Amino acid sequence: MESVHKADKTEFKECLKLTWKHPYILQLAFSAGIGGLLFGYDTGVISGALLYIRDDFESVKRSTVLQETIVSMAVAGAIIGAGFGGWMNDRFGRRPSILLADLLFFVGAIVMAVAPIPAIIILGRIFVGLGVGMASMTAPLYISEASPARIRGALVSANGLLITGGQFLAYLINLAFTRAPGTWRWMLGIAGIPAFVQFILMLMLPESPRWLYRRERKEEAVAILRKIYPAHEVEKEIEALRASIEAEIAEEGSIGEGTLFAKLKKALSRRVVRRGLLAGVLCQVAQQFVGINTVMYYSPTIVQLAGFASNSTALALSLITSGLNAVGSIVSMFFVDRAGRRRLMLISLLGIIAMLALLGGLFFGAASHSPAVEIADTKNFTNSTCPSFNTGISWKCTDCLKAKAGCGFCAHSGNKLNPGACLISSDEVKATCHADNREWYTQGCPSNFGWLALIALGLYIISYSPGMGTAPWIVNSEIYPLRFRGMCGGIAAVANWVSNLIVTQTFLSLTQALGTAPTFLLFCGISCVAFVLIFLFVPETKGLSFEEVEQMLDRDDYKPWKRVSSVQSKV
Repeated sequence: MESVHKADKTEFKECLKLTWKHPYILQLAFSAGIGGLLFGYDTGVISGALLYIRDDFESVKRSTVLQETIVSMAVAGAIIGAGFGGWMNDRFGRRPSILLADLLFFVGAIVMAVAPIPAIIILGRIFVGLGVGMASMTAPLYISEASPARIRGALVSANGLLITGGQFLAYLINLAFTRAPGTWRWMLGIAGIPAFVQFILMLMLPESPRWLYRRERKEEAVAILRKIYPAHEVEKEIEALRASIEAEIAEEGSIGEGTLFAKLKKALSRRVVRRGLLAGVLCQVAQQFVGINTVMYYSPTIVQLAGFASNSTALALSLITSGLNAVGSIVSMFFVDRAGRRRLMLISLLGIIAMLALLGGLFFGAASHSPAVEIADTKNFTNSTCPSFNTGISWKCTDCLKAKAGCGFCAHSGNKLNPGACLISSDEVKATCHADNREWYTQGCPSNFGWLALIALGLYIISYSPGMGTAPWIVNSEIYPLRFRGMCGGIAAVANWVSNLIVTQTFLSLTQALGTAPTFLLFCGISCVAFVLIFLFVPETKGLSFEEVEQMLDRDDYKPWKRVSSVQSKV
């Protein structure tokens, strides 16, 4: 059986050469790749928009659960979108699925941009989430099926780069609209533009030739292949496509008929599938539970928790995390086939554990050195004293921000680390505090630890992105037997999205209930458990064909941490 094909440096050079000679290939890949860009943009943009939504709606400012719901409903929509997208891909084709995803993106962007109340923002987020779920699986599928085989890996890898690029673009757009009227409405609404552009481009492009061939629309498939391949290669590719589809149909037939649950029961009766599914699902769940989307969805909020009060400053500093994530995706392309998937994940987790422990320590330090609340200074703001503030008790800034009445800290005008005032949180009081040349804090307190926390956050991303950011998806593309790959891959993808939803929906509540430092230490502990489980249950799949992976998983003496010499790749 043919080895698993991955992009290498030679392939990227070939990709540039071939797309220059045949721009139609680039048009296909770029048009579908906008789906990846939208995926990245809509998952990244909410982190900055949330700061301004919080300022515009008092109900959002006072409820961490409502903030979490606004963020996480896109993830909930993505779970449904991914499941529906899989059915639609098979029933109606890849192109209609991308077009529907664009409509969902566009409608969701408009709904959010004009939303009069938080509930309508949540509705728009659900629409966007449905589009994200469909695009996340359809865009790379269309690119892989409509690309020449020898540059397929490079073009699919480029789609992954567009996702992280979309997240970086989201932070840039957020920063650009910080002073524009309507701030968050522009941030969320502008996503409708690339969705509209992709919709128009996809109307001019064909269906996937592989899907057409499977639907017995062979003449249409051949016509498209003639546009993609040089004339002397077309017949060979048509024959390869025919053989591949016949083998695929035969593999599907070996699963047998019956309901999804009957097929799943049959699959799980095989130890190859059980071992592969354990490894695949474990990688996907660990990818989320190390806390990455707390950073990607709440990065500006974390920056504010570190002591940077200004929204625009928080957004500007958050560009660092997004940029490092994009760089990490590029680094991964060059190292994942050299270091191996398992080793890269374990090294990545060591860095993640160290940085989460450091972040926990830094936030503990920031909390213990929090500025005091001065009674006299607080009383200077007539009728604005925090209702929960008891003059008979010594308070720090951290106590002020935890007050049930909803209060903010107005820092000292000279040195922000000196005692300040604890005041009721309102736009009028905030304006009064700023008028006195003071900083207004509602998320985190003034601290000398802020820059160290930002450095640790950046190192966390550097540790995560090349390893745990990409390797779990590669493992899941290689570890399942061909005849069960669709079913097992779907289970693992749902596990990833559900884990994402759990983390996203609980992060702010955890920081409020436990504190920021204990929350990061909780993720650190989970990462330690993930390291042990991946070491014990995830094998190395680097350089092995699908057949060799299956043989490895079926061995009586199978040990994931030990590479068995008889299963070494022959390539």
